[in-house]
Amino acid sequence: MNIGYGRVSTDKQDATAQDNELIKAGCAKDKIFLDTVSGSAAHKPELKRALEQLREGDTLVVWKLDRLSRSLKDLLFTMEKISVAKAKFKSVTEAVDTSKAGGRALMQMLGVFAEFERSMIRERTKLGLDAARAEGRIGGRRHILSEHNRKEAVRMVNAGEKTQAQVARNYRVHRSVISRLVSQDRVAAEI
Repeated sequence: MNIGYGRVSTDKQDATAQDNELIKAGCAKDKIFLDTVSGSAAHKPELKRALEQLREGDTLVVWKLDRLSRSLKDLLFTMEKISVAKAKFKSVTEAVDTSKAGGRALMQMLGVFAEFERSMIRERTKLGLDAARAEGRIGGRRHILSEHNRKEAVRMVNAGEKTQAQVARNYRVHRSVISRLVSQDRVAAEI
């Protein structure tokens, strides 16, 4: 079954041309889903519904690739959902059809570029974190407890004055916070 998807950016735009092309491509009128949102919008409810309709052997048909997505990342995310459903994809205007060898090759090339992009992001992130550490900055959330309160909490637990749960309630933090502080103190004492 061919399931059509179209998108216009505003209510004032007419989707008739897209509908007609999708019908010509073999989509039933009741199997065409139309979003009225910007292409850069993250939430496209009708695209979600169209993807949920896909079953093995079905084809998601769009008039143009830019109707489906404005970014390579978003396009690849959608293609992954189509692949998981064991369905195919077809763009009428660009003649991309994953049921044919050329369309599959194009999607694989897009996948290679996406993998490259993810690798570059990981490398840049790692470099940024390394630079921050070299400057003495440590990532993560700030401590909920002050340095004094952390030391006092560890002291009370180690002295047996209170349990970790009691200390946690006293400072209004989760017990795991106190457990982590006590554990870190033990490791530091062993060194």
